[in-house]
Amino acid sequence: MTEPHALSATEAVRRIRDGQLSSVDLVKSCLKRIAETEPALHAWAHVDEAGALARAAEMDAIRKGGRPLGALHGVPVGLKDIIDTRDMPTQRGTPIFAGRQPAQDAAVVERLLDAGAVILGKTATTELAFVHAAETRNPHDPQHTPGGSSSGSAAAVAAFNVPLAIGTQTNGSVIRPASFCGLFGFKPTRGEISRRGVLQTSKSLDQLGCFGRTLDDVALLGDVIAGYDPADALSFPRPRAAMLEGARAPVPVPPALVWLDLPYHDRLTADADQAFAAARDVLGPRLERVEGAPNLAGLIPVQATIHEYEICQHLADTFTDHWDQISDTLKPIVTRGRAISLAEYEDALGVMASAQAFFESFFEDFDAVIAPSAAGEAPLFGNGTGDPVFCTIWTLAGLPCVSLPVLVGDKGLPIGLQVIGQGERDDHLLRTAAWVLNEIQAEA
Repeated sequence: MTEPHALSATEAVRRIRDGQLSSVDLVKSCLKRIAETEPALHAWAHVDEAGALARAAEMDAIRKGGRPLGALHGVPVGLKDIIDTRDMPTQRGTPIFAGRQPAQDAAVVERLLDAGAVILGKTATTELAFVHAAETRNPHDPQHTPGGSSSGSAAAVAAFNVPLAIGTQTNGSVIRPASFCGLFGFKPTRGEISRRGVLQTSKSLDQLGCFGRTLDDVALLGDVIAGYDPADALSFPRPRAAMLEGARAPVPVPPALVWLDLPYHDRLTADADQAFAAARDVLGPRLERVEGAPNLAGLIPVQATIHEYEICQHLADTFTDHWDQISDTLKPIVTRGRAISLAEYEDALGVMASAQAFFESFFEDFDAVIAPSAAGEAPLFGNGTGDPVFCTIWTLAGLPCVSLPVLVGDKGLPIGLQVIGQGERDDHLLRTAAWVLNEIQAEA
């Protein structure tokens, strides 16, 4: 019999609703699994054992009492440790904020609680959600990185500590860890999910995303945490796509897919290049291969300009007052960001707006772009958290992206295939991703 911690979120929801599983037993199973894996993986910054068990008991009492049940009723979720929680610390991956206790929950926490979820704890992140790695290891091989900056969220789900976790992406920090850890990673359209109560590193680029072990799971989580919030300047006051419905919907006709050959594809490892070639062969006549316009690769430094300028603005006091506590990995980036002029920054914002407009028209001809999620297998621990370049332009344009765990490298470690869709058509993207997943798995 499957241990509760190994269940998918959607299956756990079903069993809890049907009375076949209690939330308390599911949480206990997850806590036991954390105790087994945490000494080697270091995926968690804080585990709220007592609070999670009390919440689980409350959700079980609600079910037994015949009251309404939420979409994630009784299911435990991990939160990246830059997401504020009023009942546990949010320390942002740095000793600067050690013991920091927020007064209010982030918007996504409010939505999770409203859906009946159990917040199990805070997952480890890189320093201030940027480049300096945490101690977290890859569950497939602890000698390798799980990626960054949502390292703990990815590792916790991959190690069966928790069925779902939330991360953030400013460049590639959902899609890349999902690739390295063999998970489904989903970054919805920018503006779908409120960032209120989340550490701001870039007001223009920061986005939230989901980790799960099935496509349905990340779609379900996306549905739960999406919603308009006037407190977030990028949140849009329009209806949201039904993501789980999209993931489960059959395609009316096989989708039109495109692979863009871009100059930075020479960064792919040889085994990853071969794996993606095989995937392209499987997708066959539905996939058009197109030479990417050179100016698309030029978007890489545009993202860096915006990110580095804005983090220096948002965290100016932190960098000034705590310079001696900033890592040597981050210090040169801060120095570079401080040197970016207002004119350079505003020019970069203009290019970003042009990129958004370009892709809005681009998807009139295609259902989705097929692309690498990462350069290859996870690097060895201590050699950085991996190259985010294969996510950069999609994040810059605010497009919805999903990483499918369908490929394997020479060392036996996972490599993700990324599917990118049109903004605000996340349901359409997930429907297309499900078709791609079925096609590739059928040939496996």
